Amino acid sequence: MRPILPINKSEILKRYKPINPNTHKGIQGHALLIGGSYGKIGAISLASKACLKTGCGLVSVFVPRCGYKIIQTAVPEVMVLNDVSVKYITRIVFDFVPNAIGIGPGMGQDIETHTALHRFVKTNKVPLVIDADGLNILSQNKQWLTFLPEKTIFTPHQKELERLIGQWDSIADKIEKTIAFSKQNNLIMVMKGAPTFIIDGDTIYENTTGNAALATAGTGDVLTGMITSLLAQSYDPIDAAILGVYLHGLTADIALPETGYQSFIASDCIANIGKAYLSLEK
Repeated sequence: MRPILPINKSEILKRYKPINPNTHKGIQGHALLIGGSYGKIGAISLASKACLKTGCGLVSVFVPRCGYKIIQTAVPEVMVLNDVSVKYITRIVFDFVPNAIGIGPGMGQDIETHTALHRFVKTNKVPLVIDADGLNILSQNKQWLTFLPEKTIFTPHQKELERLIGQWDSIADKIEKTIAFSKQNNLIMVMKGAPTFIIDGDTIYENTTGNAALATAGTGDVLTGMITSLLAQSYDPIDAAILGVYLHGLTADIALPETGYQSFIASDCIANIGKAYLSLEK
């Protein structure tokens, strides 16, 4: 078995960059989150709120038209762009250059969304986090992986990972196949689970925060927003992935005494990001 590096507080403090007291929103990073479809605007709403709460100075969201009023109401701090289509994404167009992009939460897999993602990845050069239906579409079109920027971050859960790398017969086999996939495509793989592993080529990290409360809808969307935020704040991709996963797990550890396992929801994750950050300052 290969060596596995634990992601603990001492490891995080080597990577964490405290806020400059003289900073302003224009230099705290501008993230763009792309996703949502009819009935699944909540996913991109959670991701965008988490992105803001993780410290990004500016957050823009690209959604189909059905999501416009929802996002403007649910997360008034973000800026909203919308597709020409009402129910799903068909053409990704924006007129600025973000510092990082997160794509996939709630996006759906309509055939026109496949086409939109293809056009987007062929031209995009911005650091990227891909989750959910973004991964599901790519797993059906693996030839598109060659278009992705180096060290693009994938955040698959178990089924999404299986669609990307195929089936495995043991934990060791799963890790070896993920390492091979990471090396072949020059990607960082966040293997969500208990525990979460992060794979960057031959290097394996194991997160030490988090608990079973995270096994609830929307927590993956929150993680996508958090990692995208850190990437936009100019963290290196591997540091954004490691710090995002650690803080995400920590929010559940902080919340647990008040919520218990059963009543914890993804919004509790977002509500405790501030406390997670404060624990790094102690």
